[in-house]
Amino acid sequence: MSDSGDQRPAGGDGTRLGVLPRSVTIVLGVLGPVVLTTAYFTLPFGLLSDGDHIVVWVLLGGLLTLLGLGMVVTTVRVMTDRPGHPGLGILLLAWAAILTFAASYWSLAIGHGQFSGLKTRLDALYFTGVTMATVGYGDIHPSGQVARALVLVQIVYTFAFVAGGITAVGTRVRGHLTRRIAR
Repeated sequence: MSDSGDQRPAGGDGTRLGVLPRSVTIVLGVLGPVVLTTAYFTLPFGLLSDGDHIVVWVLLGGLLTLLGLGMVVTTVRVMTDRPGHPGLGILLLAWAAILTFAASYWSLAIGHGQFSGLKTRLDALYFTGVTMATVGYGDIHPSGQVARALVLVQIVYTFAFVAGGITAVGTRVRGHLTRRIAR
């Protein structure tokens, strides 16, 4: 039994089962976004703009569905007070979703001319962030119907991700504060 009153069995090193050691969590927290960002800037997304568009939409939809399910699982784990580091999961899932939208925008811009002002991968990432923050400077904007539809999907997706993330982190912080006060 751990000192926090948790009834879950402890591993051989005194940590709760299913919980990563702090050093591994830190490494994942740093390397995860670095690896994802490196992949974003190096993978040949131009290939997505060639060929069958239904395959691209299925890939995009599947990836966003997996990321969304990951956020649901992370949120449920927090709501049921399971051990772990939900902040890390939320960070990695959110960054992967941002990069997925940026890659999609980049592919639509270079392959189909669906965006005005979007000329580089950094432009695509910038546009994704601006859209996510609902700022909308107007320097880059969707000019085609497919791009506009995808931006609408990102807005809804971002709202759901932010709501899930805030719920998960807020619940975890509230639980820690409640336990600390009870001591």
